[in-house]
Amino acid sequence: MSVDIALLAVACVWGSSYLVAKELTAVTSVPSILGWRFLVASIGLGILWLWRVRRFPGRAEAWTGAILGLTQSAVLFLETFGVAQTQASNAGLVISLTVIFTPLLDAAATRRLLPPSFFVAAVVSVVGVSLLVTGDGFRSPNVGDLLMLGAAAVRAVHVTLLGALTANRPYSSITVTLIQSLVCALLAILINPMEMVASAAEFSPAAWLNIVYLGLACSVFAFLVQLWAVRRTSASRASLLMGTEPVWAVAVGVWLAGETLGWIGALGAVLIVAGCYAGQKIESSFRFAGGLTAGGQRQASQPAPELTG
Repeated sequence: MSVDIALLAVACVWGSSYLVAKELTAVTSVPSILGWRFLVASIGLGILWLWRVRRFPGRAEAWTGAILGLTQSAVLFLETFGVAQTQASNAGLVISLTVIFTPLLDAAATRRLLPPSFFVAAVVSVVGVSLLVTGDGFRSPNVGDLLMLGAAAVRAVHVTLLGALTANRPYSSITVTLIQSLVCALLAILINPMEMVASAAEFSPAAWLNIVYLGLACSVFAFLVQLWAVRRTSASRASLLMGTEPVWAVAVGVWLAGETLGWIGALGAVLIVAGCYAGQKIESSFRFAGGLTAGGQRQASQPAPELTG
């Protein structure tokens, strides 16, 4: 139960992040936003590391953090560029297809074919996306929609790697997440370091609050909780529980930003959430019926190892 609640909290803050990121794209560039976001996150994680860990990582642990940093950077660059060119509510809904993509990756890794009903749910979700991006009239997906679709696919890879690279290993969640954050910050800063400096002088107090929110709530809190939770459940279940993210994204986009979906878009949103929820239930039942974890190993009776730090 505690794992489920924690993952729902991650979904809530990530659902709200799309509007926050969209507001910041009106002030500065995507690399600058991500550079400051992960500098703030790295400072927060560095303080936690000094308080709780103070142990330098071994080679395997460092490489794990670096690999996860690269995949997380890819997700966030695609997400932030995407949300700059589409509605925040659309972005949150399209990214929810991670819930469909992740079990497919799990099934490929374990060489176990998912039941036909799962693919029906996947088709429902895809139809929902096609309706969502039409708005009030049928049109081709815009660049932002396509970038968010790419982000969903890469996030599925990232979530799967979280489980595959950290399961049953005595890694510190704080250390791995700190390395991950430093990699994200370094990549963003290297793209345009001068703009980072210039944007700092131009940010309003509200913009700085948005940066801090993205850095501490949507990065430090969310990444640590996600890593902590995925080591106690499967990558698929983690994605499933975080599948409520689009509900929060739509709520924030509609209530706070005045975005509209139109009746066709609203129908698409319902189909996406319904398809993702059905896919979650089907995958979960299938996995537990087979007694297998996301990594394809027989479930053990003992609990998952505790995190260090």
